[in-house]
Amino acid sequence: MNQSNNGGILEQFVNTVMGVKTGNQQQSPNTSLATKPELDINAVLVYKLGTILQIGVMILVLLGMEKLIMFIDNNSDFTSWFSTMLTALFFAVLSIRSRIFSLLDNTRSRTTYDQVIRPRWSPPPLAFPIVWMIIAVLRVISSVLVWQEMNHQFLVLPLILFVVHLALGDTWNTIFTVERRLGAAVPVVILGPWLSALVVTAIYWQTVPLAGMILSFSCVWLTVATALVFRIWQLNGSEPLYPLKLAPVQK
Repeated sequence: MNQSNNGGILEQFVNTVMGVKTGNQQQSPNTSLATKPELDINAVLVYKLGTILQIGVMILVLLGMEKLIMFIDNNSDFTSWFSTMLTALFFAVLSIRSRIFSLLDNTRSRTTYDQVIRPRWSPPPLAFPIVWMIIAVLRVISSVLVWQEMNHQFLVLPLILFVVHLALGDTWNTIFTVERRLGAAVPVVILGPWLSALVVTAIYWQTVPLAGMILSFSCVWLTVATALVFRIWQLNGSEPLYPLKLAPVQK
């Protein structure tokens, strides 16, 4: 009984930190999982525009942080470690809740993962927020190391690529988790979160080798996640690898 209660408390804590909704999520009242074999051009445009706008907003936030940290560093009233602590807190928020900067629906939910057919080797649902929480910590540490190496600057290529990676991951979440477009999720996860993770890790490594080593764990996990997304797509009908138009619900 105690083990069960402890497991429930752990799950609630992890899901709360990562913003994962575990209750039964209802589909939007005007759409259905049933689809038409037709490309949803509007969805493609929304994904692109949403991702670009999110990247733009986060770059502006980087600029704001750079101005703020510059002010703190030049002000003798603040201790030397204050800017580092504030920067670490900023990267923590960015790593865990980057979706607050997205105009797309980025609800974190287990509904899609719970309902689709999954391979036998698929991790349990609770594993995902736990691993992503660990990755968030690693992102904070590696990004702070890069920030320190870049003389407390935020508008630098490694950190700009980092926010691009986060935005691509949020867009993928919209496609797979929220809208359950299993086909479109395959190329997006490969060309988005997975490929951008490799690029960010490589440039972090080039900037500060230790930062790249720390961040490399995310590449391992995203490789597993990409394989899982591909296998789920195969097991659930192998729909076309582009966003299909959602069919209206028949009342």
